[in-house]
Amino acid sequence: MAMLDKSEIRFLPVGARRLAYEVRGDGPPLVAPAWWVSHLELDWQSPDVRRFWEGVAEDYTLIRYDRLGVGMSDRIVEQADLTLDGEVTVLCALLDELGLERVSLIGGSSGSCTAVAFAAAFPERVERLVLYGSYPHGDALTAPGVGDAIVAAVRAHWGLGARMLSDIFLGNADTAEHDRFSRLQRESATAETAAALLEMVYRLDVRSQLPLVRAPATVVHRRDDRAVPYRLGREVAATIGGATFIPLPGQSHFPWHGDVDSVVRACRQGLAPQRPLAAGADQPGPVPLSTREREILACVAHGLGDREIAGQLQLSPHTVHRHVANIRRKLGAASRTAAVAQAARLGLV
Repeated sequence: MAMLDKSEIRFLPVGARRLAYEVRGDGPPLVAPAWWVSHLELDWQSPDVRRFWEGVAEDYTLIRYDRLGVGMSDRIVEQADLTLDGEVTVLCALLDELGLERVSLIGGSSGSCTAVAFAAAFPERVERLVLYGSYPHGDALTAPGVGDAIVAAVRAHWGLGARMLSDIFLGNADTAEHDRFSRLQRESATAETAAALLEMVYRLDVRSQLPLVRAPATVVHRRDDRAVPYRLGREVAATIGGATFIPLPGQSHFPWHGDVDSVVRACRQGLAPQRPLAAGADQPGPVPLSTREREILACVAHGLGDREIAGQLQLSPHTVHRHVANIRRKLGAASRTAAVAQAARLGLV
């Protein structure tokens, strides 16, 4: 878990605006599509948030980001941002910026829709998919007219609206926690941005994309979730071919409230890699390394470090580091030396 203490917050240019994202830890990449509102710096100050992510992302490189318009990203929202296509475009741009060809995704709440849409559109780029508090279409989240009333309250009085949403999201949390989350919402977005994003949440619809998901998927949902009804999570799991559904007790919508450890265990179960073959077992099939990964592997085999490889291939050291992590993951190697040895056994170098 100590590796998650190492954090880098960076900014991705998106047209004339900048998207804030955080890279934390080391290992295979685990990407969390943006939730409704967030704040990379302030979120991490919560012990519960840290406990959740440290548990789920141990031995992974965790990548989170604040969507455009909220948190540490530029506070400008354009109409094109408020669509599922816009969400997928931003996620794709971030992965390309980091040189990540294949990742695992952990999508929570509205971020689950982004994860599903991305996995359906780019099946070759998704290793595993974990969804928490997910839903297939936003108009099923509330009774007719209720969503409009919530959006109107947020737009008219952000203080009262934030507290109302806190009651929905957190359930039986104590007063101090409700106050803290209400402040976090107001510090993360303006009333107008929060309302516009809520309208998008209620519009999102991934029913046509769910059957197209090919990655191994795990759907985790609390039975009494106050924000996203349990039946919607079940519907998501039933529509993704071969998905595993893990129901949990509890009513809080956020995974870092209530019994955090049970959610961590469920998510880790979905992320667990295949067990290595026992000695004497049949050898695995060809390892699917990309052309770029083979180039970098050859450089590693010649004893070059990340900066030397970066200079030779005209890449950033950070991009090289991520490629090396992907190579190690694909080869099941704990170190660069072990990766080269395994690659030699498989005839890759």
